[in-house]
Amino acid sequence: MQVPTFSDVEKAHERIKPFINLTPVLSSISINNILGGVFFFKCENFQKVGAFKFRGATNAVTLLSDDDARKGVATHSSGNHAAALALAARNRGIDAFVVMPDNSPLIKIKAVKGYGAEVIFCEPTLQAREETLKNVVDKTGAVEIHPYNNFNVIAGQGTVAKELAEEVEGLDIVLCPVGGGGLLSGTSIAIKAMSPETNVVACEPAGADDAFRSFYGGRLFPSLNPKTIADGLLTSLGTLNYSIIKEKTDQIVTVSEESIVEAMRMIWERMKIIVEPSSAVPLAAVVEKKIDVKNKRIGVILSGGNVDLEKLPF
Repeated sequence: MQVPTFSDVEKAHERIKPFINLTPVLSSISINNILGGVFFFKCENFQKVGAFKFRGATNAVTLLSDDDARKGVATHSSGNHAAALALAARNRGIDAFVVMPDNSPLIKIKAVKGYGAEVIFCEPTLQAREETLKNVVDKTGAVEIHPYNNFNVIAGQGTVAKELAEEVEGLDIVLCPVGGGGLLSGTSIAIKAMSPETNVVACEPAGADDAFRSFYGGRLFPSLNPKTIADGLLTSLGTLNYSIIKEKTDQIVTVSEESIVEAMRMIWERMKIIVEPSSAVPLAAVVEKKIDVKNKRIGVILSGGNVDLEKLPF
C-alpha cells in the first residue's frame, strides 16, 4: 500500500494554492485563561465550502488525467466532501455525481446542487450508499473520489497542518478531530515531518469511537451504529488512513456529547465564529481534561463551520 509522504503534501499545496483560501490562525485570550494553555486555532471553517475537505477534493480532481476528467467524478457523502467535490469539479469544468442519503441535511443538499453536481438519493445505510455509487459509476464511467481513503485526498488534507506549522512555531501539541481519518492522517504526516517533537492527538466522540478502538486494539474496528452530534465523524477509519495513523499519530482520546456542546458554545461565544460540532471535538478533549495543556502551546484544527441553524444544540 503506497502511503503519501510529506513531499506529496508539499506538492499538493503548490497545486491547490490558486483555488483554496489561506485560512487564518486565531487565538483567544479568554479561552487561554479558562483552559490554562496557549491555543492557536486553524480556522478551516473559513475554507471554501466551509470545511477543510475542499483541499483534498481539489488535489484529487486536479491530478486526474484529461481522459479520466472527461468522464466526471463521483462519490457518496452526506456532508462536506460532497460539496467539496462538487466545487472542485466545477472549477475544472467537469461533471460530478454525488450519492447522498435521503435524510441528509437540507442545507448540505442545497450546497451540493448549488455547486452544480447531480445528486442521487439513496437509503441512509452504508450498503445503500456503496451500491448506489457503484451503479452510478457503472452507468456514467465517472471516477470515484473517496472522501478520505484516497492517496491524493490525504495529501491535500495535510496542507492544513502544513500551514499551521508554518505560521506557529514551537507547538507542543496539535489536536485534530478524527472520523474517516483523512484530516488526521494528512496532519500526522505534515506535523511529524515539520516538527517531530510535536504530539499529534486525535479527538473522537465516545459515541463513535472506532478510531480509538482501532488505534489501541491493533486492528481496524468498524463504526457500528455511531451516535453523536458530531455528524462529520460518523464514518469508519479507512485502511490507508489507519496505516498512517497507527505509525504517526501519538494518541487518540474520546469525549462526551456534553463536552462537545460546551466546547462548541465556548468557541461561538468567546471567538465569535461559527464552527460545527465536529470542529469542537478537539477543544472538548481539553474541556474534559483528557489532555494536559497547562503552560503548553496547542494547535487546534477547526475542521469546518457548516451548521444546520435549525438544529442548534444550545
